[in-house]
Amino acid sequence: MSFAFDPYDARHFDDPQPAFRRLRDELPAYHNAERGFWVLSRFEDVWQALRDPGTFSSARGITILDEHNAAAPPMILTMDPPRHGVLRTKVNRGFTPRRIAGLESWIRDEATALLDRLEARGEGDLVSDFATPLPTAVFAELLGVPESERDAFRRWSDATCAMSPDPAAMAAGKQAIAELTSLFGELTEQRRSRPTDDLISALANAAASEGEEPMSESELTGFCVLLLVAGLETTASLIATGALRLAQHPDQRARLARDPRGIPNAVEEMVRYDSLIPGNARTLTRDIERHGQKLPAGDKILLLYAAANRDDREFPDGDRFDVGRAIDRHVAFGNGIHFCLGASLARLEARVAFEELLRRFPDHELATQCRWTQLVPTRSPVSLPIRLR
Repeated sequence: MSFAFDPYDARHFDDPQPAFRRLRDELPAYHNAERGFWVLSRFEDVWQALRDPGTFSSARGITILDEHNAAAPPMILTMDPPRHGVLRTKVNRGFTPRRIAGLESWIRDEATALLDRLEARGEGDLVSDFATPLPTAVFAELLGVPESERDAFRRWSDATCAMSPDPAAMAAGKQAIAELTSLFGELTEQRRSRPTDDLISALANAAASEGEEPMSESELTGFCVLLLVAGLETTASLIATGALRLAQHPDQRARLARDPRGIPNAVEEMVRYDSLIPGNARTLTRDIERHGQKLPAGDKILLLYAAANRDDREFPDGDRFDVGRAIDRHVAFGNGIHFCLGASLARLEARVAFEELLRRFPDHELATQCRWTQLVPTRSPVSLPIRLR
């Protein structure tokens, strides 16, 4: 039987794992001739590709779509060295472990408030009432987005992450990027002259204190757009899919409720089992050979993290969900120079979310079946009805 894989094919949205398994086992260097891209799906292939930006370039975009968008600011995720390294160093100065750690009590207060509202009703939707509003509030607070703009930037983020080959979705996503760029441009201009205690202020003024050239407005707004879109949707997905897997494995959920010290490791298993971003693309700068196939320079390569993170060659019985699994490495947050800058924040938000949810409602009832969003760029349950007990 012929096999065709396209990450935008709706047949893969609800359960892509059979296709991922076939790619890993039978077609580890798969070519989609119609769209003109390749797929690498085995763990070691993906791991090594992420560590070789000289061959696997990000400069022509990180999806298999035509990504030319005049409204989009330059983003660090779509840069190669040396400019990537210069900007990454500047961004690191504002996005410090101390700044992230300092958010924990605020995140816990926000999670508690959301659960209070759910408890008052006795039921609701874990996605729209908890998993999504928590990181939305966190990123708004981190970046210093005014209260009056928070509903709008959530809509714009949704539209950006729903971009697909569909013309309407593509147009809506590009318009949303333009709106976000405008918002962050205004905030950047304000913070340069009137800094406050937020990430935009720190980034806008960090280089000046070091005697260096500051980030340009377009570079700073590009980072803010990237952080919002890549961080907000993925963290919401982590909380929602993690809760779903715990509901499907009630013995493991009870284990974490009894001993929350296991939650940090459980979060690593959650992101391994359901990768926050199923895959990113790169463009080859030279001809390479993989698994007997010649992959020519200039072609797009989809690095399929969600398939690699279930590879039995790296993770014994990779399709088994186990919160106690010993995990030495995974690619849910990427690898190499583009390793996710927000990984520590995502881990913190998820840890706090599950600590509070399981502490207060260890026996909550959650739907164990759901409909999923599209496969890329992010994948998440659309809705998860919850009843608190």
